[in-house]
Amino acid sequence: MAGSFPTPPSPPTDPMAPSDPMTRDAAAHDVAAHTVPLPRRPLDPEPESCAPSVCPDARTRHWYENDLGWATVPGRPLRLLTGMRFDVLDVPAEAGTGALRHLAPGSPVALKGDRMELLVAVGSAEEMPGLLDWLEWSAVTLDLRVLGAGDAMEAPLPPAGAHTPEPPGAAAPGAGPVQGAAVWLRPPGPGGEVEASLPAMPAVGRAGSAPDLVRLVDTVAAECHRVRLRRLRAGLPTACRRVQPLAFS
Repeated sequence: MAGSFPTPPSPPTDPMAPSDPMTRDAAAHDVAAHTVPLPRRPLDPEPESCAPSVCPDARTRHWYENDLGWATVPGRPLRLLTGMRFDVLDVPAEAGTGALRHLAPGSPVALKGDRMELLVAVGSAEEMPGLLDWLEWSAVTLDLRVLGAGDAMEAPLPPAGAHTPEPPGAAAPGAGPVQGAAVWLRPPGPGGEVEASLPAMPAVGRAGSAPDLVRLVDTVAAECHRVRLRRLRAGLPTACRRVQPLAFS
């Protein structure tokens, strides 16, 4: 017919496309199911900062870092870096009790469960293997370890009155010391200047009257050996630890 427009060509047919309408609808649904992104798990909220006047953990960290000047490890549970202001001699509490007489009155001691942690001078961890060998204890299995540079100890709870008291209602119901948590048997004095009171290797010209590390280690080793023998005779398990001069964590 004159003046009429030509009929547009039909779109090319996909030879792979299904001819049945129901099959085409199902295929389209499958494509949509694979292209629509799945819902994502919401990100965990960032931990809110907590002021020392409100949170017990923040108050404890503030006491160690600001009042004592001791370095702490980020995160929980709160831990104290060793090898900077002090090293730590970790022994059974039974053995440590017999060695307390060799410590100065201001030498800090912590208790954690059935373990006693004696603070000793920096560098004691490196000296320990040679010292035990010289004292002829290296061939004996001892439940003793030492923490030095690169390691950390659990931060004992500060003694009562060491930091700002909790504001009314700040503590959660039932909050309190956890059973087995580290506590101070002999807490550090104000200012945290403990170096002069820590057991150390004897040195010519050493200032002050610090306890002798050699006597302390000899006593602790003997007490550890006695504790082990008593447990063996009683048929109790013995937890034997090798001396770890540098236990990096």
